[in-house]
Amino acid sequence: MTVIAVLGLGEAGGAIARDLVTAGAVVRGYDPAVAASGGIVQAGSEADAAAGAELVLSVNSAHDAVAALRAGAGAARDAVWADLNTGSPGLKRELESLARRAGVRFADVAIMAPVPGRGLRTPMLACAQGAGDVAALLVPLGAEIEVMDAEAGAAAGRKLLRSVFFKGLAGSVVEALEAARAAGCEDWLRGNIDAELAAAGEHTVDRLVAGTYRHAARRAAEMEAAAAMLEELDVPPAMAAASRDLLQRLSG
Repeated sequence: MTVIAVLGLGEAGGAIARDLVTAGAVVRGYDPAVAASGGIVQAGSEADAAAGAELVLSVNSAHDAVAALRAGAGAARDAVWADLNTGSPGLKRELESLARRAGVRFADVAIMAPVPGRGLRTPMLACAQGAGDVAALLVPLGAEIEVMDAEAGAAAGRKLLRSVFFKGLAGSVVEALEAARAAGCEDWLRGNIDAELAAAGEHTVDRLVAGTYRHAARRAAEMEAAAAMLEELDVPPAMAAASRDLLQRLSG
């Protein structure tokens, strides 16, 4: 049976690890804060989990990714080290360099959608030397992995570029609704946002980009007024002020 080490048994790592167990893999898990459960074999350290594994999935945090690799790479010489953490492209390149010096194949794997409810079937994007090996091991177990012919950092970069849009959009919606609540018209604005999103089509991005550049100066003044209104409503205008600053930069 395939032996897989999972470092980090939190929301994402735990769900993926349990699905791997269900799919028939032997999963050795290590997390200093979360005990293994659901058929996951408890390991005492990163090195203990990685010893004898064919694949190591590092799903702890970007903050802990380097320390985890340094602690476990010596025991993972026959494995592929796949870093699934949401880190910058620079961090992924640093991890690959450390893995190479330790004699371990490395893969930069980006989780491209929320894991809860999907687990192992969450779409993933993988690149770097070990990406094909990660797909060869996980796809037969039920994973959905797209392999990129690119250096480490490319998958992480694409994920983060999407995050600029999705998280920025979500932040703007949250801020706008908070302000609308304070102004007494949250239901009206929610309906307006729903209608705009439902009407989006294949030319929406072109329209948004062209209009932003064409009308940057006027829209900067509009967002200056919007930020001032939010302050009057005692709502911190983080997204409104950021939009104002971007438009001012584009207007020259």
